[in-house]
Amino acid sequence: MQNRRTNVKELRQAALCLKNVMFQYRHIWILSYFFIYIPWFAYLERTITKKFHIITMPVDLKIPFCEYFIIPYMLWFAYIAFAILYFFFTSKEDYYKLCIFLFIGMTVFLIVSSVYPNGHYLRPDEFARDSWATRMVSWLYATDTSTNLFPSIHVYNSIGVHISLMLSERLRDKKAVRICSTVLCVSIILSTMFLKQHSVFDVFTAFGMAAVMYYAVYGQAYKKVLAALRIGKPKKEHMLRDLRL
Repeated sequence: MQNRRTNVKELRQAALCLKNVMFQYRHIWILSYFFIYIPWFAYLERTITKKFHIITMPVDLKIPFCEYFIIPYMLWFAYIAFAILYFFFTSKEDYYKLCIFLFIGMTVFLIVSSVYPNGHYLRPDEFARDSWATRMVSWLYATDTSTNLFPSIHVYNSIGVHISLMLSERLRDKKAVRICSTVLCVSIILSTMFLKQHSVFDVFTAFGMAAVMYYAVYGQAYKKVLAALRIGKPKKEHMLRDLRL
């Protein structure tokens, strides 16, 4: 009987602990966006393969192919995941801002690709040499079509992550993190062009969309929304910097 009471007590404690953890990290809900993005993107990749608007600029032909840029290009995935997870556990405000920045831009990209199918023929037909890098690029080409290109999500998300890291109060004195982020962000942006994954046009449009979203999420638009939500409440200036979600 005593053992049964002990087991029941332990189960209650475990349930309470689980409930507290779920409450503490309830902001994970916003990541459910990927259940929308991934199927939509996969559909576009399957259906937009031949009939599309060609997106190129004269400068694209002057940029040489360099297979070694596959390294920063693939590091993009870890770069995005690191920022989201870091802010998920350390700063709910920065986490929401970053996710809003990324997900709105990714949605715009999906809509643009749906209503204006696009692609290019910039990829080389064959490589000048065989190496581990060219084999990785071959794998990339086989798994990722040269369609659905602008605005470049590789570029746009890299800019978004870099902005979030640079503006983070927690990372203000982390010089190594800030330098690494700058180098990686620039390298990823260059990789999209040197690997012939994107046209310069895709990069420009990504910067343009990032500028708009910077104003909306990190600039005056964000503060105006918070100020509007505070109508009728006691004025506390520091509340403008606290995202209450």
